[in-house]
Amino acid sequence: MKQTHALVVDDEPEAAEVIQLLLQSAGATADVCYSAAESLERVPRGQYDIVFTDLTMSGLDGLELCRRFAANQPDVPVIVITGNASLDAAVQALRVGAFDFLTKPVDPDLLAHVTQRAVNHRRLRAEVKQLQQRVANIASPPSLVAGSSTMRRVLDMVDRVAVTDATVLITGESGTGKELIARTLHERSARRGRPFVAVNCAAIPQHLIESELFGHAKGAFTDARNARNGLFVEADGGTLFLDEIGEMPLEMQAKLLRALQERAVRPVGSNQEIPFNARILAATNRDLETEIAERRFREDLFYRIAVVVLELPPLRDRAGDVPLMAQRFVQRFAERHGKNVVGISPQALQAILWYNWPGNVRELENCIERAVALAAFDHLTPDDLPARVRSYQPEQFVIEADRSEDLITLAELERRYTARVMKAVNGNKSKAARVLGIDRRTLYRMFDREQQGGSNSAPTSDLPEPGR
Repeated sequence: MKQTHALVVDDEPEAAEVIQLLLQSAGATADVCYSAAESLERVPRGQYDIVFTDLTMSGLDGLELCRRFAANQPDVPVIVITGNASLDAAVQALRVGAFDFLTKPVDPDLLAHVTQRAVNHRRLRAEVKQLQQRVANIASPPSLVAGSSTMRRVLDMVDRVAVTDATVLITGESGTGKELIARTLHERSARRGRPFVAVNCAAIPQHLIESELFGHAKGAFTDARNARNGLFVEADGGTLFLDEIGEMPLEMQAKLLRALQERAVRPVGSNQEIPFNARILAATNRDLETEIAERRFREDLFYRIAVVVLELPPLRDRAGDVPLMAQRFVQRFAERHGKNVVGISPQALQAILWYNWPGNVRELENCIERAVALAAFDHLTPDDLPARVRSYQPEQFVIEADRSEDLITLAELERRYTARVMKAVNGNKSKAARVLGIDRRTLYRMFDREQQGGSNSAPTSDLPEPGR
């Protein structure tokens, strides 16, 4: 069981150190700080299990500290310590959010008992929150609608791979639901009920990502006042989801590869390795094969994380799922916002079906929430939809040749259409090859032929260079 880590707040050093020693005698670890303001800066989420504070302090007092912890750190129980003459203040502290109080001089046995009770209370709150999250995840979310054949194939693979411990790479455009699929893999695995820890690799500054993932030893750097476990260790027994792994710096990729190979991490500033038992899931909206070719992603790391690859289709390839998904979003947001909206008018549904959804499921969800919030009737109308959706016209690829001189060769038609597809997929060659129904090698040969003047058509400046 994890050792209890406490923070003692008192502007009298001797009094704070007495409580620190009593906690250590009870089997806990404890740090001290000498002002309430400092304690608010030193209690990031998850660093301390419990806080002990004196009520009477200069500056910010213990009562205000309890109030702020209740508002900003409700999962951290606060025990107030007061003299017998200040019992009314202690009761007031309970009313604003303190967990319990102790009177001076503090009885060691009572302190140990209150500490254990507070820690058990925090653990139970965490278990209830985790259970609520599990129930929310188990309920059928709108983005897991699988009416289309492409999505049915994805969910079939999810079911098959979830029961294993295989490392999975989830790919797809932004907004296609990669984290939702990762959570589904976790909930359908033997690790359900254990931690699911998600980290966005693109959101962490480069100088902090190693500490965030692997942890750090006390004193490893300027602000490292205490040792801290990284996310690999926090996910022990459960699942670690590395989102946007394609954004990870190359130097960190090498360290990640070693951790995955050794199944152990070395905290920053430590000489000791800590083993971990977490299933690794990763996700990216980048074409990692292209990133490898351009030396922005390690090939050995790719093969380590891509034991199984789940490619999520964009919403425009799931047209059959859009109506049901939109209706479920209507139900969700009508309940959330207290609106009497029960469905979507045929005209609004037609606009929703025509739209291309570049933001995928995330954009559809945002669109329906906005529409429900603005709706004046019990069914959504086109006027409730964003202008970009209601005014969208499907793009068509039309060839017109009214005059003989307008006719073009098949090679020129191929060149123009390939350029159009490359533009539509933002230069992603893997996606372009799939749209064109060819493999990547054939696509590269087409590029090579264009560069060598193999076509008698117009200049090819609109085609990307091979390798780009």
